[in-house]
Amino acid sequence: MDLVVKSPRIPVPGETILGGEFLMVAGGKGANQAVAAAKLGAKVFFVARLGNDLFGRKSLDNFRLEGLDATYVSLTSDAPSGVALIAVDHAGNNAIVVAPGANARLSPEDVRRAEAQIRSAGAVVAQLEVPMAAVQCAAEIARDAGVPFLLNPAPAQWLSPALLGKVSVMTPNETEARILTGVDVVDAASARRAAELLLSAGVKAVIITLGSKGFLLAEGNTTELVPAMEVKAVDTTAAGDAFIGSLAVGVAQGQSLREAALFANRVAAFSVTRLGAQTSMPTRKELEEFTASCG
Repeated sequence: MDLVVKSPRIPVPGETILGGEFLMVAGGKGANQAVAAAKLGAKVFFVARLGNDLFGRKSLDNFRLEGLDATYVSLTSDAPSGVALIAVDHAGNNAIVVAPGANARLSPEDVRRAEAQIRSAGAVVAQLEVPMAAVQCAAEIARDAGVPFLLNPAPAQWLSPALLGKVSVMTPNETEARILTGVDVVDAASARRAAELLLSAGVKAVIITLGSKGFLLAEGNTTELVPAMEVKAVDTTAAGDAFIGSLAVGVAQGQSLREAALFANRVAAFSVTRLGAQTSMPTRKELEEFTASCG
């Protein structure tokens, strides 16, 4: 669950400031990404753990409302549901602290329960708010079945060569790319260097999302910098989740990676025009209307 406060600016360490609007909305990286794909019309099986508490039951209701198949979502009584505390400033920038809660209980056994769905999927998406063993298990099943495995490496941490070699597409932002490669991503040239290091480590393709500057796509010997769409940002919290969730939809539908990334670019642009995470994800109809309005 995301607990969001609008604020004139992000406070510095040790500072208390008065904020404005408060929202409690469904969130979590994996859930956001799954909802993004489902709202675009994809059939989504979600593998997760929630606390057997008010937030967990509310999240489960929301998954069903958004059209996710929650067969592989488990409620656990020995940990609370994960929570994110989010401050959003007047420009839509954010600072986030996550308490993983039941996310930390997700196990390889939970993943293997969904093995048939993983093997028959058009794409599999994972992120790092759950234990690495669960991510590794999903990557192995997807690789063995020839299913594209998309990894959003957030929160960023060291990744084993064994996992990197199973990643079809990785989508770090500038901060995550720096943590993974040691390259301070500040422009197109440094983004290319970071992407090249990830490719040389075994990742098949890399898309470094650059916020208002767009994204860098690196695949094989080709790199391309694609600008972001110009929109008035209200809340950038879920932009990365909107991007990878919709990227997976494009990949699963057989689009080239470039086509899928351009599609995801539009979805991410739409998402920053609304406050909240899952509430900011567009339907196909909303995306079409948004694209038409942008010319």
